[in-house]
Amino acid sequence: MAKVSASEGLTPKAMDIGESADRESTNEGVRLKKELSLMNGVAIIVGVIVGSGIFVSPSLALKYAGSKGMALIVWILSGFLSMIGALCYAELGTMIPKSGGDYAYIGEAFGDLPAFLYLWVALFILVPTGNAITALTFAQNILKPLWPVCEPPADAVSLIAAVITCFLTALNCFNVKWVTRVQDSFTAAKILALLVTFFASLWYLFSGHTENLESMMEGTITEPGNIAIAFYTGLFSYSGWNYLNFVTEELKDPYKNLPRAICISMPVVTLVYALTNVAYFAVLTNTEILSSEAVAVTFSEKILSVVSWIMPLFVALCTFGSLNGAIYASSRLFFVGARNGHLPLAISLIDIKRLTPVPSLIFMCIVTLVLLMSNNVESLIVYVTAVEALFILCSVSGLLWLRYTRADLQRPIRVNILLPITFLIICTFLVVFSCFTHPVEVGIGVAFIALGVPVFCVFIMWKNKPYWMQNACNSFNVFCSKMFLCLPEDSKDL
Repeated sequence: MAKVSASEGLTPKAMDIGESADRESTNEGVRLKKELSLMNGVAIIVGVIVGSGIFVSPSLALKYAGSKGMALIVWILSGFLSMIGALCYAELGTMIPKSGGDYAYIGEAFGDLPAFLYLWVALFILVPTGNAITALTFAQNILKPLWPVCEPPADAVSLIAAVITCFLTALNCFNVKWVTRVQDSFTAAKILALLVTFFASLWYLFSGHTENLESMMEGTITEPGNIAIAFYTGLFSYSGWNYLNFVTEELKDPYKNLPRAICISMPVVTLVYALTNVAYFAVLTNTEILSSEAVAVTFSEKILSVVSWIMPLFVALCTFGSLNGAIYASSRLFFVGARNGHLPLAISLIDIKRLTPVPSLIFMCIVTLVLLMSNNVESLIVYVTAVEALFILCSVSGLLWLRYTRADLQRPIRVNILLPITFLIICTFLVVFSCFTHPVEVGIGVAFIALGVPVFCVFIMWKNKPYWMQNACNSFNVFCSKMFLCLPEDSKDL
């Protein structure tokens, strides 16, 4: 039985990925295990990326691009931009081999305050909002066959979304191997589903229906603000390419497997997304795409006829796997933040039997459940992507800054300096011009980031807190430790 007292302090200990091999026995210390292989890494990246975005964003991309041709260009260039970003993160991930992704890189380059601001935004905006969108998309599509001619009841959608979020959280708490098996299986299923979509469209084209691919560039919109938002919708569908960096400490041989996983998964996703959009554009008119909230379902109703129910099932499979991977990877972000003292220490505790960050998973689940009432997908996408772009910009800037200030750091991978510079220029363009078309959403995101500054000053910088506050925090940490049978990292099972 694990015994924890307030006098032990429950203080987290910093861990470097190269310190030691896996510690399976709690007598050697409690820590997360290295269980992710190369294929598991590929499955996490592909599985997280291919989620709700490809089924939600096509109509929004077309709306702001103006034409099918321009929308397709946006999708392909979004893939290339994500690939450039992923390669920059491969250098960051092997240079700073710690879990936490952007949080670890920004902290290493610029210090505690910018790192905390990323953690603050990820905690309340990036992760739970993305997870909520994915869970709602899963619920809407799993219920669609029961309401084929109308939208499923909102309460039923919210309930199913909450149930699937809780179920996957429980799975992640119980066993990492089960999580990776689910991820591998559903990643293969979702790639198959999207390929079925493409081949169905080929059959439609070979039947003589080519009218929807004529005049592909007609109606193209060239205003910079609209192009920026079109890229936002595309980049939202590719979001998740940096999630493997959140779990670097659990990846076997990360110096080799992290960049390999990125180089395998990103071209695969870009190709599959391009083929899927070609399929949509070949079968549906502009009006049909723009008026549809679920383009894949509209596609299936037009081309698959009596078996059109299969497409909502495919979408549900895709979003199920995406949500599973997102819960697994992002929980490690909050675990690392708490381990470094930027969140309540209870979130950095590890289950002594299953070696999973149970409190972090449960905390993230609660925040996601609160946001499941969100319904304006377009605003959410702009809101999330604008904020995320700011911090990805900060991370890649950190790459250049560390090359200048920390030339002594080991760099198993060193990308051409033109890649991060190109990425910075494009991201800056997107953030600046999006302010002109969606100033409210971008303004709210920036204001929320600024709100994190006083929070940091009160809860992190203020060292001489009143005794009652320190005692309350420590009592809460001990309560969570006893309730979940968890200990801080590297603690002994006493």
